[in-house]
Amino acid sequence: MNLRQKFFVLSLLPVALAMVAIALAVRHQGIELSRAQHEAVQTTSLANKRAELLHYVGLARNAIEPLYDGPDTPAAREAALATLARMEFGQDGYFFVYDLQGRSLMHPRQPELVGHNLWSLKDESGAPTIQRLIAAARAGGGYVQYAWEKPSRQQQMTPKLGYVIALPRWNWMIGTGIYLDDVEATLRESDDRAQANIDRTLIWITLIASSCLAIVGLCGLVVNITELKTADAKLRQLARQVVESQELERSRISRELHDGISQLLVSVKLLLESASMRLPGSPAAASATLGVAIDRLNGTLGEVRRISQALRPAMLDDLGLAAAIEQLAREFGSHAGLPVEMDVEGDAPTLDDNIKTMLYRIAQEALTNIERHANASRVSILLIFKSDGIHLSIADDGRGFDVTDVHHDPRHGIGLRNMRERLDAVGGALGIQSWPGLTTISAWVPLTPAAVKATLRATTRK
Repeated sequence: MNLRQKFFVLSLLPVALAMVAIALAVRHQGIELSRAQHEAVQTTSLANKRAELLHYVGLARNAIEPLYDGPDTPAAREAALATLARMEFGQDGYFFVYDLQGRSLMHPRQPELVGHNLWSLKDESGAPTIQRLIAAARAGGGYVQYAWEKPSRQQQMTPKLGYVIALPRWNWMIGTGIYLDDVEATLRESDDRAQANIDRTLIWITLIASSCLAIVGLCGLVVNITELKTADAKLRQLARQVVESQELERSRISRELHDGISQLLVSVKLLLESASMRLPGSPAAASATLGVAIDRLNGTLGEVRRISQALRPAMLDDLGLAAAIEQLAREFGSHAGLPVEMDVEGDAPTLDDNIKTMLYRIAQEALTNIERHANASRVSILLIFKSDGIHLSIADDGRGFDVTDVHHDPRHGIGLRNMRERLDAVGGALGIQSWPGLTTISAWVPLTPAAVKATLRATTRK
C-alpha cells in the first residue's frame, strides 16, 4: 500500500468509525428508551387494572352487603352467591367465591369446580394458586398475579391479575380478576414500534454514512487524479529540465574542448612540426620551439584536469566533502576574482557518495549563479556537520532576485529547482532568502536511517 492509498484509507477510516460509534450509541439509547417505555406502559396498565379490580370488588361487596349484615342463614348465603354469579363485566369478567379452606363455592365460568377443594392446585411454575389468593384475602385483601384458564380462548392458560377480600363471618373469600393478555399485547405492540423506530434510525444512519463515505471517496478520487496530473506535469517538466541541463552541459564541455583543448593541441602540433623542420639545420631553434611546445602541452594537461575536476572532483572521493568544497571555493575565487570565505563546523561523518555529490553540485550551482547573475563583491560558505544532518549555506552580497517570480516562472530558476529536486529525493530541504545586498541559499540533508534509505532508493532508480 503506497502513501496515497494509506492517506485515502486514513481519511475514510475516521468517518466510518464515527458513523459506527454513532449507530451503536443510537441503538443503545433506543434500547434503553424502549425498555423505559416498556416499564412505563406496564406500570401504567397494571395500575389501571388494579384500580379497575378494586372498583369491581367494591361493587360486589356493596351488592351483597345487606345479606351479609343480616341474619346468617343458608338462604342469605345462597342469595349472595346467586347475586355474585349474575355480576359480570366484559366477555371474561366474573366473580368467584371460595371458603377459606380452598373449597370452590361459586364459579360461573367453570361450574365443574364448585364443591371441589382446590387448596393444593398449583400453576405451571409450581406456585399454589388458591393458597396465595386465600393468604391475600386473610391479610385484609390484596392483588395476586397468577395463570388461569381464559374462557374466551377455549380454556387456554393466560396470565391474570386477581383481587380478593375475605368475608370472615361467612368464612368466604370473594374476588375477581382481569386477564393480562391485552396488557402483553399492548407491550408487544409498543416494543415493536420502538424496535421499528430503532431500525429506521439505523437505516438512516447507514444511508448517511454511506453517502459521507461515498463523498469522501469521490473527493479522494478527485484529489488523487489531480495529484497524478500534477505529478505527471512535474515529471515531464523535470524531464525537460534534465534534458536541457544535459544539453547545456554537453554544449559547455564541447565549447571548452573546441575553444581550449582543441586550440592548444593544434598549437602544439604546429610547434612540433616547426621544430621537426628546424631540427636538421638549426638544432638550437628546434630546441627552443620544442620548449614552447612542451609549455603548451602542460597547459593542455592543466585544462584537461580542470574539465575533469568540474565533471567529478577526485578530491571529493579522496579527501571528503569539506575539502572538495574548499577547493571549489578557491577555484571560483581565482576564476571570478571574488573573495570567498568558508567556515566548516563539526566533524564530518562517513557519508554516502550520493550525498557528497549532491551537496557538492548544490554548492557548484550556487556559485555559478552568483558569477552569472549576482554582481556580488563577496561570497561566504558555511558547512556544518551535525549528528542528525548536514547544513550547507552559500551567501553573497549581490543584487538579489524575486524568489516568488523564480518559483512560478518555468523559464527561470532551473538551477534552483534542480537543487530542490535533489534534496527532495533524500528528504532534505532547500531554503532561499534574497533581497538587495544579501542572498542566502541553504541546504539541509538529514542523516536519519529513513533519509539513508531514501538516498539508496534514489541511487537505485538512477
